[in-house]
Amino acid sequence: MNIYDVLKTAILSDDIVMKEVLTVQCLEYCTKNEISQSVDFVPVVFEKPSYASKCQIVDPRALPERKDFDTPEGLAVLVHAIAHIEYSAIDLALDAVYRYPKMPMAYKMDWLEVAQDEIRHYKMLEALLGSLGYVYGDFPVHCGLFDAAHHTAQSILDRMAVVPRYYEASGLDVNPQIIKKLENKHKDPKVAVLINALRVIYQEEIVHVHKGDKWFKYLCKKEGVKESVYFDILDRYKLFAKHRPHINVAARKEAGFTCEEIKKLGAKECL
Repeated sequence: MNIYDVLKTAILSDDIVMKEVLTVQCLEYCTKNEISQSVDFVPVVFEKPSYASKCQIVDPRALPERKDFDTPEGLAVLVHAIAHIEYSAIDLALDAVYRYPKMPMAYKMDWLEVAQDEIRHYKMLEALLGSLGYVYGDFPVHCGLFDAAHHTAQSILDRMAVVPRYYEASGLDVNPQIIKKLENKHKDPKVAVLINALRVIYQEEIVHVHKGDKWFKYLCKKEGVKESVYFDILDRYKLFAKHRPHINVAARKEAGFTCEEIKKLGAKECL
């Protein structure tokens, strides 16, 4: 079995069942085998995301507003947006294994496990979306996470800083805010399902960010750079100035961020 061919197929597939089957195959293979890396292996550059076959990709400013959760369509817009993030995260986790073959086996296992979690998250949201009368692809999406992966393809240090330590960590800030907005509508059984799904996602995303944090620090040590390079990387990708105002101090600390970093990101206090 050539694990990199399998990963490529999984990343390119727009079928969630196929992605899941192939991810499980890769995990099982990695638990039983060492992966021999051919010196001439060159990962391909993916020109478009796998969801392009089923979703209309638009500028983020053209996305439908997520305000009215009192109607099935309004709630579906929110569920669809979160499902899209989880779907995108599947491909990014798989790409983290595919694109950087020289990383240790523990790294490969970490990101295959993340991909497996993201698949489960997506399927929870896909089922809820179906119960509302919609399917993934019924609303337009943006390709911000795909673009982030594309821009960081040549540097695994940048990838770990930008994807898990910036985008996924930002999700830890936002998730509780969404739950808070939904809680006064929790008597709606479908809203209750979404709140429960978000709580599961939140706890598991802390683990995902922690894995990214671990490998970011591993790479800093390996490359002989200070961990403060994180902020240089954010500046280079014009992300630092865009940081969200609500910093989830407790979750970020649990995921590996230092108080110095958390305060620099905008938190007033970190104990």
